[in-house]
Amino acid sequence: MRNEAVAPATRRRVRRSPGDRLRTAVLGLAGKGAQLARHSEKGWASITFAGTRHTFELVFDTDVIGAGEAFVAALPDHEFAIPGQLVADATVAAAETTLLPQPRLAVTCELLLLEEG
Repeated sequence: MRNEAVAPATRRRVRRSPGDRLRTAVLGLAGKGAQLARHSEKGWASITFAGTRHTFELVFDTDVIGAGEAFVAALPDHEFAIPGQLVADATVAAAETTLLPQPRLAVTCELLLLEEG
């Protein structure tokens, strides 16, 4: 029987995209109770700039509606730190509260990322 040395498995480092980093930052700002319902990303360009427009739909259930309201207030002025990117615009496109069958706040926000450099 031959005993061969087996090379240890190498861990590959997963490279996170600017969209992944933005999603993490938005969820961090929203707080632990926020649920991400949808995130879409679409390329955007003008003569002088290029980047991506991101749309997030977040849901805040009964016990974290206050965190959702704080998120809505904080988002437009929040300073995001996304390497190689500038958040040029962050807006709340819609915020809808429903009371039945249980209270919840659904927030749709849009962020425009521009490539730096």
